Amino acid sequence: MLAEAKLATTTAESRAAPAAPKGRSLWRDAASRFMRNRAALISVIVLVLVVLFTFVGPLFTQWSIEKIDWTVVGKVKTLGKPLLPSGHYFGTDEVGRDLYSRVIQGTQISLAVGVLGAAVAVIVGTLYGAIAGYFGGRLDSAMMRFVDIFYSIPFLFILILLLIMFGRSFVVLFMGIGLISWLGMARVVRGQTLTLKNREFIEAAVATGVKPLAVVFRHIVPNLLGIVVVYATLLIPEIILLESFISFLGLGIQDPNTSLGALISEGARTMQYGELWQIGFPLGFFVIILFSFFFAGDGLRDALDPKDR
Repeated sequence: MLAEAKLATTTAESRAAPAAPKGRSLWRDAASRFMRNRAALISVIVLVLVVLFTFVGPLFTQWSIEKIDWTVVGKVKTLGKPLLPSGHYFGTDEVGRDLYSRVIQGTQISLAVGVLGAAVAVIVGTLYGAIAGYFGGRLDSAMMRFVDIFYSIPFLFILILLLIMFGRSFVVLFMGIGLISWLGMARVVRGQTLTLKNREFIEAAVATGVKPLAVVFRHIVPNLLGIVVVYATLLIPEIILLESFISFLGLGIQDPNTSLGALISEGARTMQYGELWQIGFPLGFFVIILFSFFFAGDGLRDALDPKDR
């Protein structure tokens, strides 16, 4: 009887005891903080809508980027308003090409250059900076002096020279931007690696016989993902700005292809004639993309490292 009473008491206590709270990962906490940041959340939604527009928008156009509508060439347009014949949702440019199709392609190319350039910077800069910071010594000094030398080179001059020598194309522009975009990433990662390599979990990995490169790839790099993601979101608009500046100078993407910078440059030439829509539509997409990336990057920084707010 006594054993049965003890068993009943134990069963009642186990039922009354509250369940242990489930643990939450750092990434889940960061996602929760990011969702509470309205500006960052709205920016991500806007970016998703812009990307969807670049994929869905071509389904509704009736004109290609090269085709000229001869029915509107030479016609007088209303001051500040586009002439909207059939199928030209954003009007036409000064030679009769559909601005709607050209804005879509310009947005695609500008986003592609920014995302691909940031991807190269993240991969190369992260590995380069992590190796330099972890091994230290002469190797670190030599690798970082190489970065300093590249920083001292007038980058815009080299990029313009490459575009003149090898022609204005997407590949040359992407390679030119990729030559320099990873340098800042390497410096950031190297500084963070110097603070990580003396942590206990790194010393434990070394003590168990893990090889140095394995320590870098398995322990250093994964712990830098938060900083890398934030830096990448802030690097994308910088690369888009650089590409747009080069295209604005007329040295970027070559006709008949275009980018937002090239469209803004073409629209700036027609502003004095009152054709404001030619600069208004590409400039609007350009500003929306830049602000969205900046707000999203700030939101990620606050979410992943709330102590720096």
